[in-house]
Amino acid sequence: MSLIKVQAETAGPIAKMLLQIEAIKLNTERPFTWSSGWKSPIYCDNRLSLSYPSVRTSIKEGLASAIRQNFPGAESIAGVATAGIAQGALVAEALDLGFLYVRPKPKDHGMENLIEGKVTKGQKVVVIEDLVSTGGSSLKAVAALREAGFVVLGMVSIFNYGFAVATENFKEAEVPLISLSDYAHLIQFALDQKYINEDQLISLKAWRVDPANWKRS
Repeated sequence: MSLIKVQAETAGPIAKMLLQIEAIKLNTERPFTWSSGWKSPIYCDNRLSLSYPSVRTSIKEGLASAIRQNFPGAESIAGVATAGIAQGALVAEALDLGFLYVRPKPKDHGMENLIEGKVTKGQKVVVIEDLVSTGGSSLKAVAALREAGFVVLGMVSIFNYGFAVATENFKEAEVPLISLSDYAHLIQFALDQKYINEDQLISLKAWRVDPANWKRS
């Protein structure tokens, strides 16, 4: 299995759904600003999919199928807080597996847990993430699970921006990543359906190559 891949059967349909419900928005003329300060022609909020039963079901089934195909030995599912929690719980239910989730940092009260759920050393877990950009927060969750004694088989995400830095980060961490759709499939679908034109496509491709400096004023 390739370490980083997109599920061919879901790449187009999931991109279509996310655009239709405006979980993903594209705007090259009036770009969005990320918390990092990057200017971006794309805004992605996959949590919006939870409000649409048919889309929510398609994503759940896509994630569950990706796990069955690529990680058949999975014994539990772990969501990455916060957006991966709901998706992960839905997938765990579909696969009849236990569920837990990883916080970005330990609670500052009570048991001060970083991982919420039953910690079973040696258990094989698959991590659910809604969106992968650079991979930093996603792989931080993987590191926490490994430190707790879990065997991380890999990660499955709804969407992946396809940044080269993310590919390198996942390879370095030796974590297979399977995504239901990605940026390349999204912008091609958007062009085919006339959401964007050829000039906008050029700008969108340039952003993915060098997002930190795209349209820098």
